[in-house]
Amino acid sequence: MPTAHGDNSPDHVRWLNAHYDAATTSEGGSLLARLRDAFLDAGCDPEHLSVDEVAGIDQLHLGGRRASRSLATMGELQGGERVLDVGCGTGGASRLLAAEYGCSVVGVDITAAFVEVARWLSKATGLAGRTHFLCADAASVPLAPDSFDRVWCQHALMNMPHVLRVLAEWQRLLAPGGCVLLHEVVAGDNPEPLALPVPWARTPATSHLRSREQLERTMALSGFEPLRVDDVTETALAWRQVHSQRESRPDGSHEKRHELPGPEMIFGEVFPTMGRNLRDNLAAGKVRILEGVWRVTN
Repeated sequence: MPTAHGDNSPDHVRWLNAHYDAATTSEGGSLLARLRDAFLDAGCDPEHLSVDEVAGIDQLHLGGRRASRSLATMGELQGGERVLDVGCGTGGASRLLAAEYGCSVVGVDITAAFVEVARWLSKATGLAGRTHFLCADAASVPLAPDSFDRVWCQHALMNMPHVLRVLAEWQRLLAPGGCVLLHEVVAGDNPEPLALPVPWARTPATSHLRSREQLERTMALSGFEPLRVDDVTETALAWRQVHSQRESRPDGSHEKRHELPGPEMIFGEVFPTMGRNLRDNLAAGKVRILEGVWRVTN
């Protein structure tokens, strides 16, 4: 999920907020209030939630918690690292890193509704002491230099039109020897237009995909050396296919009132279409998924 204010025009920031908090506009009420009501409807106490109960809304990227664990393993987290979670969304990866890897995590996101929800979910799951969240600009994070051992970023750069400014900020915030752990959507070899909407964009205005070659060149120009970069498209596609099947169930095939909240609470009723389009874009080679680790070189 995105976080980039200073490197975007005011219109672009409004588009991002309109995209990621669309259901608030269409349905009324804040995202936090609607999610609390949804958990109550599902028979849960919104002040005391388990990580499994919030799984449907806390990691809005391909692969869910499994993908986050894969990236953490690739990054060889030892425990105790100071992590900046860029584009943290509702804070799922931040909480996973704190709970399962013993990290101290600061999450930043430009969508104020996400930050509000992230704080609530961390408190409700007992992880508020190890996770902190800022509504902040990825290109100008109000924190001191050398504050972090790792920058963590899942599915956020594709919303940022001027990524060089963001990478310069990562350089400033990382301590010597620090690393970037990145799980990102990139443009594929198929040049045909994307099927839209997708989870990160409803129109081309908020989609800023780069090819793998462009991303790797930009990382190198910004002073980051690749330690390992893997194409995980096939795994991501398989995961998306399974979830698209679940999301395509007829409305009458289950009792929605008692279900735990999922991404449609954030994106609105269009989310199953977004998921199917993403599946089809992956299958057609229009987008690919990378995970990788880069080390600071200067």
